[in-house]
Amino acid sequence: MKINVPLNNALLPDQYGKFAPENAKIGGNPSTSFPIQIKDAPAETAAYALVMIDHDSIPVCGFTWIHWIAANIPADWSTIPENASLELKDRFIQGKNSNASRFVNAEPATGYTGPTPPNGTHDYQLTVYALDTVLPLKNGYWLNEFLHQADGHILDQATITLPSRAD
Repeated sequence: MKINVPLNNALLPDQYGKFAPENAKIGGNPSTSFPIQIKDAPAETAAYALVMIDHDSIPVCGFTWIHWIAANIPADWSTIPENASLELKDRFIQGKNSNASRFVNAEPATGYTGPTPPNGTHDYQLTVYALDTVLPLKNGYWLNEFLHQADGHILDQATITLPSRAD
């Protein structure tokens, strides 16, 4: 399986991160999710899931930042469209991002919250999973719940790095 996200000069385009226009932010955080192209998924894929995290956040806040988790994305999608997190949220389920943490408590707490690196370019890791079943999760699930439910159901997965700039 392969995934692709369009980059601009080897960086995540500004409209999906820190430099998004104010009308594309919720609680001051970028809220327009980027498109993701999926190719060569196993024929028996029943649904997709995704996890977007930032390990470069560890020196800044002390933990890996969760930017987006989603599951039960329709298997017939060859592209997860731009802004799917908001415009198509009734077609799949989304979990809590790190804004939901009691240490942060910001919006949006569920769905996509784009990169806002405070110090230099951060490398964001996006993994898309092809699953053999629709998972018994509900909107607002936590990442650990996804990992437990997906165990034994991952047919394939692909990971790419999405750099995003701080300035």
